[in-house]
Amino acid sequence: MSNSISNSNNTSAKNAGNAKTNILENIVGYSEGVERKRAREKTGSDFSQEKWKTSNDIAKLHPKRLQLKVAEVIQDTPSTKTFRLVSTGAILPPFQAGQYINLYVNINGVETARPYAISSCPTHRADPENGYYDLTVKLVDGGFVTNYLLHNVEVGQQFSATSPMGTFYHNPLFHGDKLVFLAGGSGGAPARAMIESVLNRGLKIDFHLIYGNSYENDVIFEDTFRELAEKHDNFHLTEVISRPTEGYSGRTGHLNAELITDVIGSVEGKTFYVCGPTPFNEFCEDQLTSLGVQGKHIRIECNGPPKTPSCLENWPSVVSEQDEVRVKVQGKGEFIAKVGEPLLNSLERNGYTVENACRSGECSLCRVKVIEGEVFNPPEARLRKSDETFGWTHSCVAFPTTDIEILY
Repeated sequence: MSNSISNSNNTSAKNAGNAKTNILENIVGYSEGVERKRAREKTGSDFSQEKWKTSNDIAKLHPKRLQLKVAEVIQDTPSTKTFRLVSTGAILPPFQAGQYINLYVNINGVETARPYAISSCPTHRADPENGYYDLTVKLVDGGFVTNYLLHNVEVGQQFSATSPMGTFYHNPLFHGDKLVFLAGGSGGAPARAMIESVLNRGLKIDFHLIYGNSYENDVIFEDTFRELAEKHDNFHLTEVISRPTEGYSGRTGHLNAELITDVIGSVEGKTFYVCGPTPFNEFCEDQLTSLGVQGKHIRIECNGPPKTPSCLENWPSVVSEQDEVRVKVQGKGEFIAKVGEPLLNSLERNGYTVENACRSGECSLCRVKVIEGEVFNPPEARLRKSDETFGWTHSCVAFPTTDIEILY
Protein backbone atom coordinates (compact mmCIF):
# COMPACT_ATOMS: atom_id res chain seq x y z
CA MET A 1 0.00 0.00 0.00
CA SER A 2 2.81 2.42 0.94
CA ASN A 3 4.68 1.63 -2.29
CA SER A 4 1.52 2.45 -4.25
CA ILE A 5 1.20 5.80 -2.49
CA SER A 6 4.89 6.54 -3.02
CA ASN A 7 4.68 5.74 -6.73
CA SER A 8 1.58 7.91 -7.03
CA ASN A 9 3.35 10.83 -5.34
CA ASN A 10 6.38 10.40 -7.62
CA THR A 11 4.15 10.39 -10.69
CA SER A 12 2.34 13.55 -9.54
CA ALA A 13 5.64 15.32 -8.85
CA LYS A 14 7.00 14.27 -12.25
CA ASN A 15 3.86 15.54 -14.03
CA ALA A 16 4.07 18.84 -12.17
CA GLY A 17 7.73 19.16 -13.13
CA ASN A 18 6.95 18.47 -16.78
CA ALA A 19 4.14 21.03 -16.77
CA LYS A 20 6.47 23.66 -15.30
CA THR A 21 9.13 22.87 -17.92
CA ASN A 22 6.57 23.16 -20.74
CA ILE A 23 5.50 26.59 -19.47
CA LEU A 24 9.10 27.81 -19.16
CA GLU A 25 9.94 26.63 -22.67
CA ASN A 26 7.31 29.04 -24.01
CA ILE A 27 9.21 31.98 -22.54
CA VAL A 28 11.30 33.71 -25.20
CA GLY A 29 14.96 32.96 -24.65
CA TYR A 30 14.48 30.30 -21.96
CA SER A 31 15.61 27.29 -24.00
CA GLU A 32 18.60 29.17 -25.37
CA GLY A 33 19.53 30.22 -21.86
CA VAL A 34 19.40 26.63 -20.60
CA GLU A 35 21.65 25.43 -23.41
CA ARG A 36 24.09 28.26 -22.76
CA LYS A 37 24.17 27.37 -19.07
CA ARG A 38 24.94 23.73 -19.88
CA ALA A 39 27.73 24.75 -22.24
CA ARG A 40 29.24 27.01 -19.59
CA GLU A 41 29.09 24.22 -17.02
CA LYS A 42 31.16 21.97 -19.30
CA THR A 43 33.95 24.56 -19.49
CA GLY A 44 33.85 25.25 -15.77
CA SER A 45 32.99 28.94 -16.23
CA ASP A 46 31.61 30.82 -13.22
CA PHE A 47 30.40 33.69 -15.44
CA SER A 48 32.90 36.08 -13.81
CA GLN A 49 33.80 37.45 -17.25
CA GLU A 50 30.26 38.84 -17.49
CA LYS A 51 30.27 40.51 -14.09
CA TRP A 52 28.07 43.65 -14.04
CA LYS A 53 26.78 42.93 -17.56
CA THR A 54 23.17 42.61 -16.40
CA SER A 55 23.43 45.72 -14.22
CA ASN A 56 24.93 47.69 -17.09
CA ASP A 57 22.22 46.53 -19.49
CA ILE A 58 19.52 47.54 -17.00
CA ALA A 59 21.17 50.93 -16.48
CA LYS A 60 21.00 51.59 -20.24
CA LEU A 61 17.27 50.87 -20.32
CA HIS A 62 16.43 52.52 -16.99
CA PRO A 63 19.11 55.04 -16.03
CA LYS A 64 18.58 56.81 -12.72
CA ARG A 65 19.00 60.19 -14.39
CA LEU A 66 18.47 61.40 -17.95
CA GLN A 67 20.25 64.44 -19.36
CA LEU A 68 17.83 66.28 -21.63
CA LYS A 69 17.80 69.39 -23.81
CA VAL A 70 14.85 71.44 -25.07
CA ALA A 71 14.84 71.05 -28.85
CA GLU A 72 11.54 72.83 -29.51
CA VAL A 73 8.87 74.77 -27.63
CA ILE A 74 5.35 74.46 -29.07
CA GLN A 75 2.52 76.81 -28.03
CA ASP A 76 -0.51 74.49 -27.90
CA THR A 77 -3.12 76.79 -26.36
CA PRO A 78 -3.03 80.18 -24.58
CA SER A 79 -2.28 78.33 -21.31
CA THR A 80 -0.27 75.34 -22.55
CA LYS A 81 3.10 74.59 -24.10
CA THR A 82 4.75 71.36 -25.22
CA PHE A 83 8.48 71.00 -24.61
CA ARG A 84 10.18 68.60 -27.00
CA LEU A 85 13.14 67.08 -25.14
CA VAL A 86 16.04 65.20 -26.70
CA SER A 87 18.87 63.36 -25.01
CA THR A 88 22.30 64.98 -24.70
CA GLY A 89 23.91 61.58 -24.18
CA ALA A 90 22.55 58.04 -24.34
CA ILE A 91 19.51 56.92 -26.32
CA LEU A 92 16.24 57.72 -24.58
CA PRO A 93 14.95 54.66 -22.70
CA PRO A 94 11.66 53.03 -23.74
CA PHE A 95 8.39 53.71 -21.94
CA GLN A 96 4.77 52.66 -21.85
CA ALA A 97 2.29 55.16 -23.26
CA GLY A 98 0.81 56.92 -20.23
CA GLN A 99 3.96 56.96 -18.09
CA TYR A 100 5.73 60.09 -16.84
CA ILE A 101 9.18 61.44 -16.07
CA ASN A 102 10.10 63.56 -13.06
CA LEU A 103 11.69 66.78 -14.32
CA TYR A 104 14.25 68.46 -12.03
CA VAL A 105 14.50 72.26 -12.05
CA ASN A 106 16.35 74.97 -10.15
CA ILE A 107 14.22 78.07 -9.64
CA ASN A 108 16.00 80.95 -7.92
CA GLY A 109 18.16 78.52 -5.98
CA VAL A 110 15.31 76.16 -5.03
CA GLU A 111 15.94 72.61 -6.22
CA THR A 112 12.63 70.91 -6.94
CA ALA A 113 10.98 68.56 -9.42
CA ARG A 114 7.58 67.82 -10.95
CA PRO A 115 6.21 64.72 -12.72
CA TYR A 116 4.90 65.28 -16.25
CA ALA A 117 3.26 62.69 -18.46
CA ILE A 118 5.01 62.02 -21.75
CA SER A 119 2.51 63.20 -24.34
CA SER A 120 4.31 61.78 -27.38
CA CYS A 121 3.90 58.21 -28.65
CA PRO A 122 6.61 55.73 -27.48
CA THR A 123 7.69 55.11 -31.08
CA HIS A 124 8.86 58.74 -31.32
CA ARG A 125 11.74 58.09 -28.93
CA ALA A 126 13.11 55.03 -30.76
CA ASP A 127 15.19 56.86 -33.40
CA PRO A 128 18.75 57.18 -31.99
CA GLU A 129 19.29 60.50 -33.79
CA ASN A 130 15.84 62.06 -33.77
CA GLY A 131 14.13 60.45 -30.77
CA TYR A 132 12.35 62.70 -28.29
CA TYR A 133 9.94 62.96 -25.37
CA ASP A 134 7.17 65.57 -25.45
CA LEU A 135 6.13 67.08 -22.12
CA THR A 136 2.92 69.10 -22.30
CA VAL A 137 2.53 71.58 -19.45
CA LYS A 138 -0.58 73.60 -18.62
CA LEU A 139 -0.29 76.77 -16.54
CA VAL A 140 -1.55 76.43 -12.97
CA ASP A 141 -2.66 79.56 -11.11
CA GLY A 142 0.08 80.24 -8.58
CA GLY A 143 2.00 77.20 -9.78
CA PHE A 144 5.66 77.47 -8.77
CA VAL A 145 7.08 75.24 -11.52
CA THR A 146 4.50 75.64 -14.30
CA ASN A 147 4.96 79.43 -14.25
CA TYR A 148 8.71 78.99 -14.55
CA LEU A 149 8.47 76.49 -17.40
CA LEU A 150 5.94 78.42 -19.46
CA HIS A 151 7.47 81.87 -18.98
CA ASN A 152 11.21 81.23 -18.78
CA VAL A 153 12.28 78.06 -20.59
CA GLU A 154 13.75 78.41 -24.08
CA VAL A 155 15.19 76.15 -26.75
CA GLY A 156 18.61 74.84 -25.79
CA GLN A 157 18.00 74.80 -22.04
CA GLN A 158 19.08 71.58 -20.31
CA PHE A 159 17.43 69.54 -17.56
CA SER A 160 17.92 66.29 -15.73
CA ALA A 161 15.05 63.87 -15.21
CA THR A 162 14.23 60.40 -14.00
CA SER A 163 13.61 57.52 -16.36
CA PRO A 164 9.97 56.94 -17.36
CA MET A 165 7.89 55.46 -14.57
CA GLY A 166 4.33 54.93 -13.38
CA THR A 167 1.59 52.31 -13.69
CA PHE A 168 -0.93 54.35 -15.70
CA TYR A 169 -0.86 52.51 -19.02
CA HIS A 170 -2.84 49.94 -20.97
CA ASN A 171 -2.25 46.34 -19.93
CA PRO A 172 -3.86 44.15 -22.62
CA LEU A 173 -4.02 41.10 -20.32
CA PHE A 174 -6.18 42.83 -17.72
CA HIS A 175 -7.73 45.92 -19.33
CA GLY A 176 -9.30 44.31 -22.37
CA ASP A 177 -10.03 45.91 -25.74
CA LYS A 178 -12.87 48.31 -24.88
CA LEU A 179 -11.26 51.42 -23.45
CA VAL A 180 -12.69 54.75 -22.33
CA PHE A 181 -10.47 57.68 -21.35
CA LEU A 182 -12.01 60.44 -19.24
CA ALA A 183 -9.60 63.38 -19.54
CA GLY A 184 -9.75 66.81 -18.01
CA GLY A 185 -7.49 69.64 -19.25
CA SER A 186 -3.86 68.50 -19.03
CA GLY A 187 -5.13 64.91 -18.77
CA GLY A 188 -5.13 65.04 -22.56
CA ALA A 189 -1.34 64.55 -22.46
CA PRO A 190 -1.22 60.85 -21.45
CA ALA A 191 -4.42 60.31 -23.44
CA ARG A 192 -2.68 61.41 -26.62
CA ALA A 193 0.26 59.05 -26.01
CA MET A 194 -2.00 56.07 -25.29
CA ILE A 195 -4.35 56.70 -28.20
CA GLU A 196 -1.57 57.22 -30.76
CA SER A 197 0.22 54.12 -29.45
CA VAL A 198 -2.88 51.99 -29.98
CA LEU A 199 -3.65 53.43 -33.42
CA ASN A 200 -0.08 53.44 -34.73
CA ARG A 201 0.31 49.76 -33.87
CA GLY A 202 -2.97 48.84 -35.54
CA LEU A 203 -4.34 47.15 -32.41
CA LYS A 204 -7.91 45.88 -32.54
CA ILE A 205 -9.02 48.05 -29.64
CA ASP A 206 -12.10 50.27 -29.43
CA PHE A 207 -10.97 53.52 -27.80
CA HIS A 208 -13.29 56.37 -26.75
CA LEU A 209 -11.98 59.68 -25.42
CA ILE A 210 -14.38 61.89 -23.49
CA TYR A 211 -12.45 65.13 -23.10
CA GLY A 212 -13.63 67.81 -20.66
CA ASN A 213 -12.28 71.37 -20.71
CA SER A 214 -13.36 74.70 -19.27
CA TYR A 215 -13.13 76.83 -22.44
CA GLU A 216 -13.44 75.93 -26.12
CA ASN A 217 -10.36 78.00 -27.07
CA ASP A 218 -8.13 76.18 -24.57
CA VAL A 219 -8.41 72.51 -25.60
CA ILE A 220 -5.02 70.80 -25.81
CA PHE A 221 -4.45 68.64 -28.93
CA GLU A 222 -7.91 69.53 -30.24
CA ASP A 223 -6.92 69.27 -33.91
CA THR A 224 -4.85 66.12 -33.34
CA PHE A 225 -7.72 64.27 -31.67
CA ARG A 226 -10.22 65.36 -34.30
CA GLU A 227 -7.96 64.22 -37.15
CA LEU A 228 -7.41 60.84 -35.48
CA ALA A 229 -11.16 60.38 -34.96
CA GLU A 230 -11.83 61.09 -38.64
CA LYS A 231 -9.08 58.73 -39.80
CA HIS A 232 -9.70 55.73 -37.51
CA ASP A 233 -13.01 53.90 -37.09
CA ASN A 234 -11.94 52.46 -33.72
CA PHE A 235 -11.25 55.85 -32.11
CA HIS A 236 -14.18 58.00 -30.96
CA LEU A 237 -13.98 61.53 -29.59
CA THR A 238 -16.48 63.42 -27.45
CA GLU A 239 -15.61 66.99 -26.45
CA VAL A 240 -17.31 68.61 -23.45
CA ILE A 241 -17.00 72.28 -22.42
CA SER A 242 -18.00 73.33 -18.89
CA ARG A 243 -17.86 77.12 -19.39
CA PRO A 244 -18.98 77.69 -22.96
CA THR A 245 -19.31 81.04 -24.66
CA GLU A 246 -22.72 82.19 -25.81
CA GLY A 247 -23.79 80.34 -28.92
CA TYR A 248 -21.49 77.34 -28.43
CA SER A 249 -23.21 74.35 -30.08
CA GLY A 250 -21.22 71.40 -28.72
CA ARG A 251 -21.73 69.32 -25.58
CA THR A 252 -21.56 71.26 -22.33
CA GLY A 253 -21.48 70.45 -18.64
CA HIS A 254 -19.46 67.94 -16.65
CA LEU A 255 -18.50 64.31 -17.15
CA ASN A 256 -21.26 62.94 -14.93
CA ALA A 257 -22.88 59.51 -15.01
CA GLU A 258 -25.70 60.66 -17.29
CA LEU A 259 -23.32 62.10 -19.89
CA ILE A 260 -21.02 59.06 -19.78
CA THR A 261 -23.83 56.56 -20.42
CA ASP A 262 -25.37 58.81 -23.07
CA VAL A 263 -22.05 58.78 -24.94
CA ILE A 264 -20.85 55.19 -24.56
CA GLY A 265 -23.99 53.27 -23.59
CA SER A 266 -23.40 50.38 -21.23
CA VAL A 267 -20.27 50.42 -19.06
CA GLU A 268 -20.17 46.62 -19.06
CA GLY A 269 -16.83 45.13 -20.15
CA LYS A 270 -15.09 48.50 -20.44
CA THR A 271 -11.95 49.75 -18.70
CA PHE A 272 -11.83 53.44 -17.77
CA TYR A 273 -8.74 55.65 -17.56
CA VAL A 274 -9.13 58.92 -15.67
CA CYS A 275 -6.65 61.80 -15.68
CA GLY A 276 -7.00 65.46 -14.84
CA PRO A 277 -6.91 67.76 -11.79
CA THR A 278 -7.49 65.97 -8.48
CA PRO A 279 -11.12 67.20 -8.06
CA PHE A 280 -11.87 66.02 -11.62
CA ASN A 281 -10.43 62.56 -10.88
CA GLU A 282 -12.44 62.22 -7.68
CA PHE A 283 -15.66 63.35 -9.37
CA CYS A 284 -15.22 60.92 -12.27
CA GLU A 285 -14.45 58.05 -9.90
CA ASP A 286 -17.66 58.75 -7.95
CA GLN A 287 -19.70 58.87 -11.16
CA LEU A 288 -18.26 55.61 -12.49
CA THR A 289 -18.80 53.91 -9.14
CA SER A 290 -22.44 55.05 -9.18
CA LEU A 291 -22.78 53.31 -12.55
CA GLY A 292 -21.57 50.04 -11.04
CA VAL A 293 -18.06 50.07 -12.52
CA GLN A 294 -15.79 47.99 -10.29
CA GLY A 295 -12.61 49.52 -8.93
CA LYS A 296 -10.42 47.14 -10.93
CA HIS A 297 -11.83 48.65 -14.12
CA ILE A 298 -11.04 52.25 -13.10
CA ARG A 299 -7.46 53.42 -13.64
CA ILE A 300 -6.69 56.84 -12.17
CA GLU A 301 -3.50 58.81 -12.73
CA CYS A 302 -2.67 60.74 -9.57
CA ASN A 303 -1.94 64.36 -10.30
CA GLY A 304 -0.28 65.94 -7.30
CA PRO A 305 -1.35 66.67 -3.72
CA PRO A 306 -4.85 67.95 -2.87
CA LYS A 307 -5.17 71.68 -3.52
CA THR A 308 -7.35 72.32 -0.44
CA PRO A 309 -6.55 69.63 2.13
CA SER A 310 -8.64 71.36 4.79
CA CYS A 311 -11.78 70.33 2.88
CA LEU A 312 -10.97 66.63 3.28
CA GLU A 313 -12.41 64.30 5.88
CA ASN A 314 -10.48 64.11 9.21
CA TRP A 315 -8.71 67.44 8.72
CA PRO A 316 -8.39 68.93 12.25
CA SER A 317 -11.10 71.57 12.57
CA VAL A 318 -8.99 73.91 14.72
CA VAL A 319 -6.21 74.15 12.09
CA SER A 320 -6.14 76.62 9.18
CA GLU A 321 -4.12 76.12 6.01
CA GLN A 322 -2.61 79.58 6.63
CA ASP A 323 -1.25 78.61 10.06
CA GLU A 324 2.52 78.34 10.41
CA VAL A 325 4.43 75.55 12.19
CA ARG A 326 8.07 74.83 12.99
CA VAL A 327 9.67 71.91 11.13
CA LYS A 328 12.83 70.50 12.72
CA VAL A 329 14.98 68.22 10.54
CA GLN A 330 16.87 66.07 13.03
CA GLY A 331 20.57 66.88 12.99
CA LYS A 332 20.24 69.34 10.09
CA GLY A 333 18.26 72.42 11.14
CA GLU A 334 14.76 73.83 11.25
CA PHE A 335 12.44 76.25 9.46
CA ILE A 336 8.92 77.71 9.47
CA ALA A 337 6.35 76.23 7.09
CA LYS A 338 2.74 76.88 6.16
CA VAL A 339 0.31 74.13 7.15
CA GLY A 340 -1.40 74.16 3.73
CA GLU A 341 1.82 73.49 1.80
CA PRO A 342 2.96 69.87 1.28
CA LEU A 343 5.91 69.03 3.53
CA LEU A 344 8.12 68.12 0.55
CA ASN A 345 7.58 71.56 -1.02
CA SER A 346 8.46 73.26 2.27
CA LEU A 347 11.61 71.17 2.61
CA GLU A 348 12.75 72.09 -0.90
CA ARG A 349 12.06 75.78 -0.42
CA ASN A 350 14.36 75.70 2.60
CA GLY A 351 17.23 73.88 0.93
CA TYR A 352 16.54 70.28 1.94
CA THR A 353 16.71 67.72 -0.86
CA VAL A 354 14.53 64.61 -0.62
CA GLU A 355 14.46 61.98 -3.37
CA ASN A 356 11.06 62.00 -5.07
CA ALA A 357 9.26 61.02 -8.25
CA CYS A 358 5.46 60.94 -8.42
CA ARG A 359 4.71 63.75 -5.91
CA SER A 360 1.27 62.17 -5.57
CA GLY A 361 1.75 59.77 -2.65
CA GLU A 362 2.20 56.67 -4.78
CA CYS A 363 5.90 55.84 -5.24
CA SER A 364 7.04 56.32 -1.58
CA LEU A 365 10.51 57.64 -2.54
CA CYS A 366 10.00 60.81 -0.48
CA ARG A 367 9.26 59.05 2.81
CA VAL A 368 10.36 60.78 6.00
CA LYS A 369 9.96 59.63 9.61
CA VAL A 370 7.90 61.82 11.94
CA ILE A 371 9.64 61.78 15.34
CA GLU A 372 7.37 64.28 17.06
CA GLY A 373 4.21 66.17 16.14
CA GLU A 374 1.33 65.50 13.77
CA VAL A 375 0.88 65.52 9.99
CA PHE A 376 -2.30 65.13 7.98
CA ASN A 377 -2.20 62.31 5.43
CA PRO A 378 -4.87 62.53 2.70
CA PRO A 379 -6.29 59.33 1.13
CA GLU A 380 -3.86 59.47 -1.80
CA ALA A 381 -0.92 59.07 0.60
CA ARG A 382 -1.05 55.28 -0.01
CA LEU A 383 0.67 54.60 3.31
CA ARG A 384 1.58 51.02 4.10
CA LYS A 385 0.62 49.49 7.44
CA SER A 386 4.28 49.50 8.47
CA ASP A 387 4.53 53.22 7.61
CA GLU A 388 1.64 54.03 9.93
CA THR A 389 3.03 51.79 12.68
CA PHE A 390 6.51 53.30 12.69
CA GLY A 391 5.67 56.92 11.90
CA TRP A 392 6.73 57.22 8.25
CA THR A 393 4.88 59.56 5.92
CA HIS A 394 5.04 60.45 2.22
CA SER A 395 6.23 64.04 2.42
CA CYS A 396 4.87 65.00 -1.02
CA VAL A 397 1.26 64.75 0.23
CA ALA A 398 1.79 65.23 3.99
CA PHE A 399 0.68 68.45 5.68
CA PRO A 400 2.18 69.33 9.10
CA THR A 401 -0.63 70.40 11.43
CA THR A 402 1.58 70.99 14.51
CA ASP A 403 5.28 71.67 15.12
CA ILE A 404 7.08 68.53 14.00
CA GLU A 405 10.49 66.88 14.06
CA ILE A 406 11.39 64.58 11.17
CA LEU A 407 14.19 62.27 10.13
CA TYR A 408 15.27 61.27 6.64
